[in-house]
Amino acid sequence: MTELQAATQEDLLAEALAWKAAGKGVAIATVVTTWGSAPRPVGSQLVIDDEGRFLGSVSGGCIEGAVVTEGLDTIQDGKPRLLGFGVSDAQAWEVGLACGGKIEVFVELLEA
Repeated sequence: MTELQAATQEDLLAEALAWKAAGKGVAIATVVTTWGSAPRPVGSQLVIDDEGRFLGSVSGGCIEGAVVTEGLDTIQDGKPRLLGFGVSDAQAWEVGLACGGKIEVFVELLEA
């Protein structure tokens, strides 16, 4: 997995469309719900291609690996996924979600 440079929302979508136009499978992950302290706001996105390259962020790094894995699964089977991530304050530091909040991320296949 390789993370590309930071990008604007427009850059993310342009890159996703370019990957799709090049014949790659592409998934888009979007933060749809947050509760408590969350590293990224609702609407934040991450795009993933079928080689595991990704651009954007849904969590500031603490759950990106899991989201990319689910994105690759979505590319393979075409099924959208609603992912929930959250930990108690006591567990937060152990898993890298130091904010102690909760987020939901919707992962879907880009069909263009």
